[in-house]
Amino acid sequence: MLELFRDQVRQAAARKTPLRIRGGGTKDWYGGEPVGDVLDTSAHAGVVDYEPSELVITARCGTPLADIEALLARQGQMLAFEPPRFGPASTIGGVVAAGLSGPRRMAAGSVRDFVLGAKLVNGAGEVLNFGGQVMKNVAGYDVSRLLAGSMGTLGLIAEVSLKVLPLPVREATVQIPLDEIAALRTLNEWAGQPLPLSASCWHDGVLSVRLSGAESAVAAAVNKLGAAAQASVMPQHDAQALWASLRDHTHAFFDTPHLWRMAVPPHASAIILKGRSLIEWGGGQRWLHADASRAGDIRRTAAASGGHATLFRSVDKSVPPFHPPASALALLNRRMKQAFDPDGIFNPGRLGEPHHAN
Repeated sequence: MLELFRDQVRQAAARKTPLRIRGGGTKDWYGGEPVGDVLDTSAHAGVVDYEPSELVITARCGTPLADIEALLARQGQMLAFEPPRFGPASTIGGVVAAGLSGPRRMAAGSVRDFVLGAKLVNGAGEVLNFGGQVMKNVAGYDVSRLLAGSMGTLGLIAEVSLKVLPLPVREATVQIPLDEIAALRTLNEWAGQPLPLSASCWHDGVLSVRLSGAESAVAAAVNKLGAAAQASVMPQHDAQALWASLRDHTHAFFDTPHLWRMAVPPHASAIILKGRSLIEWGGGQRWLHADASRAGDIRRTAAASGGHATLFRSVDKSVPPFHPPASALALLNRRMKQAFDPDGIFNPGRLGEPHHAN
């Protein structure tokens, strides 16, 4: 398959024809509109190497995410950043390229934190190897991490090595009725305490927190948090369904034509904007229902809070999906793109930059 990819890339570069990298297609709606000839990666699938004792898995880009998670679960392990699926066809290449993380990101870290190495086909049709399969192998480590969230604009991620972690022994979810300001204050207080918090969500006046870890640690935390007024412990089945719905955006809140995602410091105060909201990651991720036409107001508000705002999903494609980067970062992005894909054939426009046909 790699030779086929290389030939397709070289031909596209010679003709200056854009290529649209596509695995399962579950994130075609995310970012700018996909354009160009489809470079289908779905057949380049399979786990290349997995040694549970080393806590590392290496897989080809077209490997279904569900297959990888099932394999890990049989060994009592997981992808700790809890990647969203957005459909059964989701692939591991798309997971890394999109750079999206689920509820556990607040405790475990993002996709980028778990990328150890990658095999990349660049705009010249060359196969480049970065990083490795162990944390101590730092050669090229930062380059492979740059691929997370790049939306395939730097090249085709043909293979990736990811760090995995053991599944927690026990999990429990506690719910407490609180208003937004009280919920944010409570989350920030708990963040400074030795509590095994692995996820949080505030929505419609209820704060839900997931506790994960050793049996004794979770039991002690449940007793501590359960002492709050009107606190309750969710049945395990209901709790699993809640966190899965937040991870995959099947929760009713996400059923909207216009969805904004604001990434701000967890200690930022309540953001006063008109529209329904949902807060995750201890206050660090805030979702908002608002029209795309309010982009200026929303992005100014997010920036004033020390963060940025993404038009995560919208039927209006006239508004750039991603927060405009600072000039220094924009320059760095252009230089990276020039180094890896000088002819600009990979996924043009997916990061929201204007695409000009050659």
